[in-house]
Amino acid sequence: MNPLFVNLVDDAGLFPPTSLTMGDALARHAIDRRIGSDVLSHRFLCPTSRLDDLRRHAPGPLRLGLIVDTHSPPDLDGLDVEFVEVKHVPEPAASWAPATARVFVEVSPAALPVHVEPGIGLKVRCGGQTPSAFPTTHELGAFIRFCTHHAIPFKATAGLHHAVRHPDPSFGVYLHGFLNLLLAVCAAVDDRDPVPLLEVCDPHELVGLTGAVPVDTARRARASLISYGSCSTSAPLDDLTALGLIEPVGARA
Repeated sequence: MNPLFVNLVDDAGLFPPTSLTMGDALARHAIDRRIGSDVLSHRFLCPTSRLDDLRRHAPGPLRLGLIVDTHSPPDLDGLDVEFVEVKHVPEPAASWAPATARVFVEVSPAALPVHVEPGIGLKVRCGGQTPSAFPTTHELGAFIRFCTHHAIPFKATAGLHHAVRHPDPSFGVYLHGFLNLLLAVCAAVDDRDPVPLLEVCDPHELVGLTGAVPVDTARRARASLISYGSCSTSAPLDDLTALGLIEPVGARA
C-alpha cells in the first residue's frame, strides 16, 4: 500500500456529527479491527470524561487516543494510551500522560507562531459546526508550513469527511479533503507551497498527483502528519477505493 495512507485514520466515532453511543462505537471499532484495513490506525479516540463509560463496556485491549475534556488527571490504570490531545498549553496533560504517549496541543492557525516544547506535537481543526470553524486554504497552508519547517509532528481533526475538497452549500464553504491535506504536506516537506494542493477539486488531478509522489517524500510527509480523526471509518476507505488508490477491503457492516 502507498505509505501515504498507512495508519492514517483514527476512529472518532464518539464525536460529531456521527456521535455514536459507546457501545455502538466499540462494536464498529471491533469490526474494523477484524477487517484490518491498513488505512485505519485502529486507534480509538475517547474523551477523558467518558473513560468510565468505556470501562463499563469492557472492550478488552484497546489502543487509545485520549481527548482531554476534564480538569483532573484521569485514571489510566490498565489502559494503553498512545496519544493525549489537549486544547491548551500541555503542562497539565504532560504531567500525567504516560511516558510512551505522544502529546498533541490543538492550536488555531491564526495563533501561529507558537512556542512548542520538544517532543510535543500540534493538532489542527479543519472544520466544525459553523462556517468559521473551517480554516481557509491559506490558513491551513500556513499551519502545514510551520509544522514542517520546525519539524513538529501534527494531527488533524474535524471536517475531513471525504478525500477531495468540495463545496458544502449548507455551510457556504469548501470542505477540505484529506487527500488534499496529504498532498499539501508532501509539497511542504519538499519546500513547495502547500496551498495550491489544498485548493484542487478535481479528483482525477489529485489521483495523478498522488501517483507522482516519491516514496521518500510520502514517508517524510507522514512523519509530519501523524493521522487524522474521522467520525466515519468507512468513508475514507470508500473514497480511496473509488479513486482507485487502494484495493477494496471486503464487505463492511
